[in-house]
Amino acid sequence: MVPILSLWLPILVSAIFVFILSSIIHMALGYHANDFKKLPDETAAADALRKLNLPDGDYALPKAGSMKEMSSPEYTEKVRKGPNAMITIWGGTEPSMTKFMVLWFLYSVLVGVFAAYVAGRALEPGAHYLAVFRFAGVTAFACYAIADLQRLIWWRQPWSRTFKNLFDGLLYAILTAGTFGWLWPET
Repeated sequence: MVPILSLWLPILVSAIFVFILSSIIHMALGYHANDFKKLPDETAAADALRKLNLPDGDYALPKAGSMKEMSSPEYTEKVRKGPNAMITIWGGTEPSMTKFMVLWFLYSVLVGVFAAYVAGRALEPGAHYLAVFRFAGVTAFACYAIADLQRLIWWRQPWSRTFKNLFDGLLYAILTAGTFGWLWPET
């Protein structure tokens, strides 16, 4: 067993590598540029939503108040008539990616902590590179990629975006696994 505090270096270095790779993916490669569609009349849609004065949160359209209401003819007709949507609303803010980048880096550190915990409980110091790679990699893949499948199932995320996110998660997991294998303590 390897104590989690002994794995602080691979946790931080893997988070840095993932942060750099994700920046390259999103800023240079651009294959996520079409993940979201632009509304035909963005201004009119924003004006209509603004008039509702919605507090920050997630909303469903239509939204049933109970399971009984979901089976009512009125609700069924609303769904059939459309449009149906799940949207997240947040108020106006200054356009800045700083907060999101910091949170993404902290998330990557957290993924590293989970990878360290699982690999550290399963393996001893001096473990073979591939053994470390497997434990850290599977854990990181579950964190970065598998969780995204919920959005495909429940929120109708397009398959194309799901596959891109799974691919990204695989790359992040490989980086995390390789970093842990490289920096795994010998004794």
